[in-house]
Amino acid sequence: MNKLTRKTQQCATMLTMTTCLLLSGPSFADTEIAESISSNNVTNVSINNHSGLINVVGWNKDKISVTGTLDDDAEKLIFEQKGAQVLINVEYSRMDNWSADGSKITVFMPKNIRMKSSSVSSDIHLSNLHGGVEVISVSGDVLAKNVTQNVELSSISGNINSDKLSGKISLSAVSGDINDTDSTGRLEIRSVSGEVIIDSQAKEVFFNNVSGRSQLNLAEVIELRIRTVSGDLEAKLILNAKALLKASTVSGDLIFTFQKGVDAGFNLKSSVGGDIDNNITDVKTEHDEYGPGAELNFQTANGSALVRVSTVSGNIEVSSK
Repeated sequence: MNKLTRKTQQCATMLTMTTCLLLSGPSFADTEIAESISSNNVTNVSINNHSGLINVVGWNKDKISVTGTLDDDAEKLIFEQKGAQVLINVEYSRMDNWSADGSKITVFMPKNIRMKSSSVSSDIHLSNLHGGVEVISVSGDVLAKNVTQNVELSSISGNINSDKLSGKISLSAVSGDINDTDSTGRLEIRSVSGEVIIDSQAKEVFFNNVSGRSQLNLAEVIELRIRTVSGDLEAKLILNAKALLKASTVSGDLIFTFQKGVDAGFNLKSSVGGDIDNNITDVKTEHDEYGPGAELNFQTANGSALVRVSTVSGNIEVSSK
């Protein structure tokens, strides 16, 4: 046998072995899942998925179902009941062994059962849930619609978008944006540097922001408390006759637009160098005789509501229309 023939046979053998290995090796396709259990005696559901998508939908059936796909890095899906809690976890053999695309799961559960969910980079979508929710995400976006009771949504760098939330609502982000529409009840917002846009019917609003730009479009409020550091804020609202508005900032600008004929007593203060603009009455700002501070006090109608706003060096502006 000449050298050329031997070399040809060796190549053929290697090709055959390689083909066999490829055919007998593990499949890298995503794994389909479709499982269900009864929801009898279940009061809460816990869902964890590091990356990908968590979609939770409330329904009227007496069972909990999980459908979707596990990525090839996932080791297994844990779906089990422990006492009154159902656990749904996508598990990996190592914490660093999961891909950016991740696993995508949809959970259908009774709408009046409480749920909580956590992830690193999974997007989390919630809809039609009325037993209360708690969501924590690091970089994934959170989308919630028609969710009620105690609602807690938080993300570090992901965005939060919510619509038609009701009850005691808490939305929190560090660098992600927050956008809330048509919420009712009690609303608490915490943000560090992200942009915040709120269009809410909530009667009680508590707002904390460090440096991001904020816009609040509110209906009739009974209590509004605002605290910012350097972020600018613009708020449009209807002030209830017995309402309390307290706001403070270090260097950010605060702009308030009230309803026409607002009935309130106003106390506006600047301790260092911020300007105070009164576009409601003809009362002028009084400046400290021996310092940079300024103060503006005036009353409209019976002065029923109370407005207290203070700044260190930011500007304050009040208007009505």
